[in-house]
Amino acid sequence: MECRVGCAACCIAISISSPIPGMPKGKPAGVRCVQLNENNACKLFGQPERPAVCVSLQASVEMCGNDNEDAYRILTEWERATSPKASIFDQNLTEPAKAPLTRKRCTNT
Repeated sequence: MECRVGCAACCIAISISSPIPGMPKGKPAGVRCVQLNENNACKLFGQPERPAVCVSLQASVEMCGNDNEDAYRILTEWERATSPKASIFDQNLTEPAKAPLTRKRCTNT
């Protein structure tokens, strides 16, 4: 599968921990990479400055889905599932925290 022209979901949805020219501390998830041009094409494509993680990404149906919206949704889900802060994403912050479950001891009488 080839990347869809203008998609750039992988350049927006996922976090990149390695330095990127213009983003020396990397890129947080959900933030547009500064190396995307106005057509959502990577300005570093084929250049040695392009981060290894970007070079290693290969478009696939599992990652990109059927259209750009699918790709963004899938990659956002993967990012949340693999983030060290995943538990924050999984919490329903509108409900109060529940007390941890405790085990009752079984006793034979």
